[in-house]
Amino acid sequence: MQHLPLRKRISRLLGFLALAWAAAWADGPAAPAQLEGVGIDEKLGQKVDLDLTFIAENGYPVPLRKYFEQGRPVILNLIYYSCPMLCNLVLNGQTAALREIPWTPGKEFEVVTISIDPTETFDLAKSKKAVYLTNYERPAPGWHFLVDHEGNVKKLADQVGFRYKYDERQEQYAHAAAIMLLTPDGRVSRYLYGIKFSPMDLRLGLTEAAEGKLGFTVERVLLWCYHYDPEARSYVLFATNFMRAGGVLVVLVLGTVLFRLWRKEKLAGPGDEAANKNLVTAK
Repeated sequence: MQHLPLRKRISRLLGFLALAWAAAWADGPAAPAQLEGVGIDEKLGQKVDLDLTFIAENGYPVPLRKYFEQGRPVILNLIYYSCPMLCNLVLNGQTAALREIPWTPGKEFEVVTISIDPTETFDLAKSKKAVYLTNYERPAPGWHFLVDHEGNVKKLADQVGFRYKYDERQEQYAHAAAIMLLTPDGRVSRYLYGIKFSPMDLRLGLTEAAEGKLGFTVERVLLWCYHYDPEARSYVLFATNFMRAGGVLVVLVLGTVLFRLWRKEKLAGPGDEAANKNLVTAK
């Protein structure tokens, strides 16, 4: 059995590496019709309308600007309180990250959680707030739970690029998992995606937002809150994202192998390479 010279093996691996990279970022299967128009359009620097009003936990209307008057950055959540799964995971992940940073909502920053479901009432927001403040395990006077007022949540969602839709057949909202960080004057500073948030990323994002800086996307893997598998009796996520994650893993593995082969060839030197060629010819 003949062994390919190191240069040829490296060349072949480079080809595999290019294919793996292309596969990782190629467009996956098309989303079903129920998810058309659902996703995140990043609008860094976009100024939101702070005069939009919502209903607070006490049942009274309140303008959005109330939560920006203290000159603090704001974490914005667009979820709905009766969501069967993903919204709770987002809030759980956010709460876990908040517990790991030394700052407190109401001192260094504000948190504004708003329901995208116009049928949900302030009583539900109040009960949800009680649950998450208990989970937070310390006072958080700056974490606010609101509900829609006069369709303003849709206007706000459009301004921050949060696209969602209601499916009447499933009786639930399709939306992505993300939180938005806003500057004290109401501009979008950064998006954080997923259901688990790095405390370091959250703290850095809040620091940048407090200084009026516009952040950047470190990782963007969208999870959709929609699809229910009746056979598995659980919610399933789109395979597209996991296919991409697998492709990236292949790229990393092949890149490591490629580096080791290159390093081996460099250490071997031209004399050893010629010996290898002679050995192959002799065989």
